[in-house]
Amino acid sequence: MVDFSVPEVDFISDLYGNPCRSDLSIFFNGNQWMVLNDLLKSFQKTFPDIKHIFYETLPPGVLAKQIRDGVLNIGTLQINVLPDIYTSGKEEMQSLKEDGFISSYKQYASNTLAMLIPKNNPANIKSLNDLGKKGVRVVMPNPEYEGVGRLIVKALFKAGGNELVKQVMQIKVASGDTYLTKIHHRETIDILLKNEFDVGPVWLTEALHQKKLDTLDYISIDKKDNMLGYYYIAHIKKLSKNIPASKKFIDFITSNTAKKILNNYGFLT
Repeated sequence: MVDFSVPEVDFISDLYGNPCRSDLSIFFNGNQWMVLNDLLKSFQKTFPDIKHIFYETLPPGVLAKQIRDGVLNIGTLQINVLPDIYTSGKEEMQSLKEDGFISSYKQYASNTLAMLIPKNNPANIKSLNDLGKKGVRVVMPNPEYEGVGRLIVKALFKAGGNELVKQVMQIKVASGDTYLTKIHHRETIDILLKNEFDVGPVWLTEALHQKKLDTLDYISIDKKDNMLGYYYIAHIKKLSKNIPASKKFIDFITSNTAKKILNNYGFLT
């Protein structure tokens, strides 16, 4: 059973559709939330027989635990749904493969990192090394739940070595100047919009989306320090009830049509 509650964040927005009446259930790596409306509309236009899709856009570590435990708790609500498809980074995929939930997985996209900031950059953030400075407040994806969090730690190490990692991930966590999220693609945006913190390392696609909405701005990460993360997709053969629909979706997301949609949102394919 997965207990997952984040005060003051409407994380119910990361569950879509009817889990009891779906032709396909998909657990998406949460940071893809902004592209899914276009992606699923195109998929259903190609396959009109698949009318009802239930999907979740929570952190991949939470979704992997939900796959194993079978239940997601949100306050007093319990969600018990058998997923057909799962997308995540390689670490979560390999673990599920070793445990017999999937037999294989394939890459379909990749992404780099950026630093999301409030408009006008009040803390004058210029590089990853600024995240270690005294007084700079950092919203950081928790590496326990988020593959992007683990990538950001690697980027911090490339930029400033163990000292920068220790400053951001230990000293500032203890002082409260680094806040570790449970669901960064919702919390980071909300916290920065309230000007409660100064900077939040995220996927580049998330930064591009907020820039497009004209809500927040972002700072690029130096190429020598940046990291490339990969997205994988798999059929959850151990639990899936919709095998033909699952195959159709996996074929679709690796098609030129899906690649074009992903590219429009900044994902690399």
